Amino acid sequence: MSPSTTGTVTPPRPAEAVAESQPLPRPPTRPRFRLVPAKAPARPGAAAAFHSVSAATTVLPVLVGIGAMIHEPVLIPPLAAGAALVHSAPTLPPAQPRGVVIGHMVGAAVGYAALAAAGSSAWTAAVAAGLTLALLTLARTPHSPAVVTAVVTVLRTPAPARFVPLLLGSTLLLVLTGYAGSRIRRKAPRYPAHWW
Repeated sequence: MSPSTTGTVTPPRPAEAVAESQPLPRPPTRPRFRLVPAKAPARPGAAAAFHSVSAATTVLPVLVGIGAMIHEPVLIPPLAAGAALVHSAPTLPPAQPRGVVIGHMVGAAVGYAALAAAGSSAWTAAVAAGLTLALLTLARTPHSPAVVTAVVTVLRTPAPARFVPLLLGSTLLLVLTGYAGSRIRRKAPRYPAHWW
């Protein structure tokens, strides 16, 4: 208790009264989000477009040539889609080496497991695709063409001893051509954004 100017003792103010007399803190303002309409990506310049198209168009015939030499189809639809990602969107997560190489290996493994469990059918291929997508999501290894690898494995039933090494070599070739292609043109985005 403190003495007042008149010499009398004033009782302390209750905590509630002190709190009521002080201004309340303002709640933090929340940022206002505007709905922005989705836009298509910017059109690449002529040099960038030519570079991407020529790099992808170079690696895909190489895969066809390898397949012709060994009498085994090496160019399969998922690899063509993977080449498109690597060469036209080299900075996106699905284009990175981890997704390209590991993704296709997971797709093939799931395809062969589904094939062994249920045989070759469109139903089995659909389940294999879903399981591949789930595993790639859990492994943080996005690469949508790898889902198609599982479907191709189930529907075409390639011999694993030949298909898996060819698939691995093909994915490594995609990554290496992406790496080399990004170093040829000085203004090209560097590939990969990360190796693992």
